[in-house]
Parts: sequence; structure tokens; C-alpha cells
Amino acid sequence: MHVLLVCLGNICRSPTAEAILRHKLEQVGLAERVQVDSCGTGDWHVGAPPDERATAAALRRGYRLDALRARQLAEQDFTRFDYLLAMDEDNLRVLEARRPPGCRAHVGLFLDFAGLEDTPVPDPYYGGDRGFEEVLDLVEAGADGLIEVLKRRLGEAR
Repeated sequence: MHVLLVCLGNICRSPTAEAILRHKLEQVGLAERVQVDSCGTGDWHVGAPPDERATAAALRRGYRLDALRARQLAEQDFTRFDYLLAMDEDNLRVLEARRPPGCRAHVGLFLDFAGLEDTPVPDPYYGGDRGFEEVLDLVEAGADGLIEVLKRRLGEAR
């Protein structure tokens, strides 16, 4: 199973979601069965590490982002990944516009898996530290919900 988490620049929300989802998958013993990656719909930060504020906030909760590097959404992502999950409606629209005909991947909002349909993970880039904490809270909830779905798909529900 392959999951791609998508935001605008791939330096705040989606790398945070990638690190949290990987961590939580390890905790439930699914890290070997579910591959996780993240990307941005824009190309401004390709090759850059996550935002220092996102990295610091995540580290305070035990998540490491420092090894991640930003990349841009690629055409082959639609065939490589089973789930392409956007952090907000704007990035979801980009995914839907770029989705090739016949694509079988689930394309949707990440927080739909937390039972928060049509709720965005807000972009904390231009805000203060509280925004990064809010992203962590929301992403943790989304990751927990997504893991329950993945467990069922993989026959691991207990």
C-alpha cells in the first residue's frame, strides 16, 4: 500500500503528515506494508528541508522531519500511490485536475479519514507557532483514522 500526502510547497503540512503517519504505522506494525511519501503541488521549495518551525514543533512531540526534502507532484504519482491525500481543497483541486483518465487511486482530503469531512489542514506558514501545533493536532487525528482504514484494507483489523 502506498500513501502520498500533498500540500502546496511540501515544507510544512505534508512532511509533518508523512513523519507522523510513518511513526504511527511503526507503532502498529504496518511500516513494512505501507509506504508513505509527501509532495507539494508547487515547485518553490524542491530539494529544501521542512520549515524550521514545523521541524521544531514536530520534534517536541517526538516526530523527526529533518531527513525529509521537498519534491513536487509528478505524473507517475497517480499510478504509484493508492492514496493521494491533499491537506486542503486548493491542493485537492490541483490533484483532481492533474489526475489522468483511468486513475484508480483514491484522491481526496486527508482529514476525511479523521471524520472531519471538508476540513482543511490550515497552512501555518505565515502564522505563528500555534498554527504548527494545530497542524500537529489535526494530522495526528487524520493519521489515526487513515490507519484504521489501511488496517481493514490489509486485513489487519483487530
